[in-house]
Amino acid sequence: MIDRTGLAEFLRHRREQLQPEDVGLPRGRRRRTSGLRREEVAALCHMSTDYYARLERERGPQPSEQMIASIAQGLHLSLDERDHLFRLAGHNPPARGVTSEHISPGLLRILDRLDDTPAEIVTELGETLRQTTLGVALTGDTTNYSGPARSIGYRWFTEPATRELYAPQDHAFLTRMFAAGLRQIVTMRGPASRAAEFVRLLLDQSEEFRQVWDNHEVGIYPNDVKRFVHPEVGALELTCQSLLDPDQSHRLLVYTAHPGSESHEKLQLLSVIGARFDIER
Repeated sequence: MIDRTGLAEFLRHRREQLQPEDVGLPRGRRRRTSGLRREEVAALCHMSTDYYARLERERGPQPSEQMIASIAQGLHLSLDERDHLFRLAGHNPPARGVTSEHISPGLLRILDRLDDTPAEIVTELGETLRQTTLGVALTGDTTNYSGPARSIGYRWFTEPATRELYAPQDHAFLTRMFAAGLRQIVTMRGPASRAAEFVRLLLDQSEEFRQVWDNHEVGIYPNDVKRFVHPEVGALELTCQSLLDPDQSHRLLVYTAHPGSESHEKLQLLSVIGARFDIER
């Protein structure tokens, strides 16, 4: 059963504790509100201000599990705080561990400060959970996929357009890398895991996957330098740095170019494209 009073008090308290800079927002000169404004939290949680305001006023229908998950992420809650929020809303908390898609507050804080850099947070299966605006400008919005197609490794073998973003000379290596990575995850997570289900689907759908899967390769890791072929700015060579959250098996991937290089200049051009996308969105 929903605890409307407890839910409203918890939401207000967490909103008042957060500062704009904690979530990657500008503070502005005329801010009088203690913490974040309701409309700022609503935007972070991808819902209307009216809907969020009703929760803080102990009104409206019981929020769905999807809404509560979105609020927990928007408010940068820890896992314990997320679970508490679910219980206040009358729901059982989601599972923790490698299947969880709740991003840790620490990883989110880092991502929020990378507004001038292509970056993304991904699961161990290569599912994009969050991107910076420049990350969207580089690879497109990869958070909108559903089902197995959320995984870039799955899309690599089932959607030919996925490969167009990557240098053709790297395709053979990436094919081996995605298959080897999937094999290692299946070994770690077991035959009942989502990774194992992806393998079953790919064995049924892709002759190329069947061939490379039979090689039983493991230990093939991404190169430090990734070569992209962007539809608007052309070829880019970007260094990829990775930060792992071991509790959730999420990775923050940050793409940078050597200062003064042609790729660096193209990233600056992409920042203009990204800013245009953000305005249109």
